[in-house]
Amino acid sequence: MGADWGPVVVAVVLFILFSPGLLFQLPARTRVVEFGNMNTSGIAILIHAIIYFCILTILVVAIGIHIHVN
Repeated sequence: MGADWGPVVVAVVLFILFSPGLLFQLPARTRVVEFGNMNTSGIAILIHAIIYFCILTILVVAIGIHIHVN
């Protein structure tokens, strides 16, 4: 049986999507949400890390995404 690459793929895609300032930043410096500003702050990093962990846990543990490679 091959390795399970599902959690790795999901983690990499979510890491790219939830990088603060890349697509969006929550909370932003002057607004609640800003899109594509490429700036970040400590609280934004914390919020994005919490969102990342929650969605990763839901996708990998609760739904159980698996990609098996032989």
